[in-house]
Amino acid sequence: METFLSRFIAYPTDHARVAHVLWIAHAHVADVFDNTPRLAVLSPEPGSGKTRVLEISECLVPRPVVTVNATPSYVFRKIGDPEGLPTLLMDEVDAIFNSRKADSNEDLRGILNSGYRRGAYVGRAAVVGKGVVTEEWPSFAPVALAGLGNLPDTLMTRSVIIRMKRRRSGERVEPYRERVERAVAEALREELADWCESIREVLGSNYPELPEGIEDRDADIWEPLIAIADAAGGEWPSRGRGAAVFLTEESHARPVTLGVRLLADIRVVLAGRDRISSAELVEGLRTLEGAPWDSLKGEPLDTRGLARMLDKYDVKPTKIRLGSITVQGYTLAGFWDAFERYAPHVTLPDPEQPEQPEHIAPGTAPRSGTAGTGGTVAAA
Repeated sequence: METFLSRFIAYPTDHARVAHVLWIAHAHVADVFDNTPRLAVLSPEPGSGKTRVLEISECLVPRPVVTVNATPSYVFRKIGDPEGLPTLLMDEVDAIFNSRKADSNEDLRGILNSGYRRGAYVGRAAVVGKGVVTEEWPSFAPVALAGLGNLPDTLMTRSVIIRMKRRRSGERVEPYRERVERAVAEALREELADWCESIREVLGSNYPELPEGIEDRDADIWEPLIAIADAAGGEWPSRGRGAAVFLTEESHARPVTLGVRLLADIRVVLAGRDRISSAELVEGLRTLEGAPWDSLKGEPLDTRGLARMLDKYDVKPTKIRLGSITVQGYTLAGFWDAFERYAPHVTLPDPEQPEQPEHIAPGTAPRSGTAGTGGTVAAA
């Protein structure tokens, strides 16, 4: 299957190819697992091969349902098909979840979010005669989504993310002609289905050992794929775990919310300092190259907006002393808990240390022996 896919798809990395292969296989036995990860095939620009990934997946997954701009009612009725669990392949999802349509598609996002866990249902009220009855429709099903940019944060955290890129001038793949290749693909799908059935009992009774750092939601996502890799044997257990670590680290390197982006950028502004005034922090954020803080919904970030955004992370401005003056601002120690929980790639001082060091000007090394300067914030 890997050889077949590689003929037509220019993957950005070997890890992306491994993840795609394992995801296709897991779709044949998705009902064995507690979770079915979404496959998010994304790119910054058109013409990067996203649709081709879905086209070839269609020939290899069980009961494929290809949709563009599907409605919630269509999706949950397809998932509830009595003939068997479908595999949803949804293209151009950026048109569904863009900012102008996001509110009208909350129901669809809810279905896709809940449906990654086995046993999930979508509740609906229906009019029957003169009365109203409640109905429950199953939402659990394997789903692949392709689109430009990013998906909503809740979907991103439930997805194995493959970021496609346009081919370089020297990269070559074969043209995919469905009428020519379909017979080969369908034969391959039947072989894959038979093999997956042969390992169904093993998959249902074993829990694979996951790589260090793959935990919580990431563990939910990768457990089915690594279980498939272990059943395949050979180099697949190692390659599957390598893909899990690489793609997870890649997804974490991209802030998934504006708040996490804010914390990451504050690390940059605070580098080498233990405290900063609110006004200076805002100014530093607004001058960061490529950062959004100079124009949020058409307005620059100000000290009140900063305080509002940080409040949900329990980071609050306080009176600090800078040289001979006292101003409203923030201390590095005040960010300690938020950095540890939401932006962990940072060197922090011990929170038990005293918080009375002298102000350190940007670019100035602290004097030897200065109390409370035991740490600097690493640049992102």
